[in-house]
Amino acid sequence: MNTAFSELSTFARSLGGARIAGRVSEVLGLNLTVAGLERGLGIGERCIVQGRGGPVMGEVVGIDARGTHVLPFGTWRHVVAGDRVEACAGGETVRPDASWVGRVVDALGRPLDRLGPLHEGTEPRPVRAAPPPAFDRRRVGARLDTGIKTFDVFTPLCRGQRMGVFAGSGVGKTSLMAMLARSAEADVIVIGLVGERGREVQDFIQQDLGPEGMRRAVLVVSTGDEPPLMRRQAAWTAMAVAEHFRDAGQQVLLLLDSVTRFAMAQREIGLSGGEPPTAKGYPPTVFAELPQLLERAGPGADGAGDITGIFTVLVEGGDMDEPVADSVRGIMDGHVVLDRRIAEQGRYPAVNLQASISRMLPDCHNEAEYAVLDAARRALGKYADMEELIRIGAYRDGSDPETDAAIRFARPAGRFLSQRKTETLPAAETFAELARLLDESGVTRAG
Repeated sequence: MNTAFSELSTFARSLGGARIAGRVSEVLGLNLTVAGLERGLGIGERCIVQGRGGPVMGEVVGIDARGTHVLPFGTWRHVVAGDRVEACAGGETVRPDASWVGRVVDALGRPLDRLGPLHEGTEPRPVRAAPPPAFDRRRVGARLDTGIKTFDVFTPLCRGQRMGVFAGSGVGKTSLMAMLARSAEADVIVIGLVGERGREVQDFIQQDLGPEGMRRAVLVVSTGDEPPLMRRQAAWTAMAVAEHFRDAGQQVLLLLDSVTRFAMAQREIGLSGGEPPTAKGYPPTVFAELPQLLERAGPGADGAGDITGIFTVLVEGGDMDEPVADSVRGIMDGHVVLDRRIAEQGRYPAVNLQASISRMLPDCHNEAEYAVLDAARRALGKYADMEELIRIGAYRDGSDPETDAAIRFARPAGRFLSQRKTETLPAAETFAELARLLDESGVTRAG
């Protein structure tokens, strides 16, 4: 009897439910309107449009008196009024597995690297999940050694911390991500490339990341030519993959490039669905989605690992107060600002040390390390204040002993802090070298 009951259960699970279907009534731009599905599908659920060019998967973004409004994961080319639209289930989940490490997948969890099919895990994981409850989480953990000098000293990164990297285009965000992926302490690296240039994907994998970085990485890629649903989905899928490894007890480093392109995709979706534009054309859902995404990273519960998140933000024209940058900065546990002027001087990573901060300070440094950080930051700040006068020759040596010491420190420190993509240095050695430069320059240290 038990055998018969088991077979009956298996057969019941294999049967699909009643097919809920409607018809295309209107196609306008990205927005497709379906009649007959108003009571069958809710916001965020999936459907299949049976177009003449083949089936196209879509997502419900709005419902009103005219019908159900759907956006595509592909294109509505060859779709006409009257085409059949069927509800489908299960499209809102992915099934990550340990075998995904070393692989490249698209926003829907399908392999892109031509290395054969992916082995799927047993448990489906929703791509759009709620952040963990605040009281279920541990506190942020110990400092991570990244091997990047400016990070380890001036903007330290701890387990479970969320850090934003703010920069204009072409200032070195991608190179910085590759450095972190190769050298940071983590069991698994999950990298989400959202709206990336198609030409640069292979460059990032083969040149920036290399075999060393790829060995422990999972890449989720959506290129800039893909529909906004796919670009938004890439960020959600990368987060879901990171959560899978976190719940398995592993330390995960999540690198998401970029939050701005995620926001732009949500802007296209929101405007297509009829939302009103607000700041810089962004509809309200953008600023509701950002914390829903970013809060999912962070420390895990007891027995789980952590997701340490690095989220890049593309600031247009260097405007750090534009709406997306301002919103993300308020969610993060620190921010690193990459400065085009510093990059033009040839110092990489082009971190503006005065504008960057980690909210884990001072607790993540011991007293001696914090003394080095404090003295170095003061000296570099003093030099930055006087730099124009020094450059035009208006400052005379000997006018101020503190400024003289800052000048003697800033130049060799700038050379030392510059770092090639393939170069790493343990944090202890970085602190020791900065301490030596401070002493040789005559910069006083507390304690």
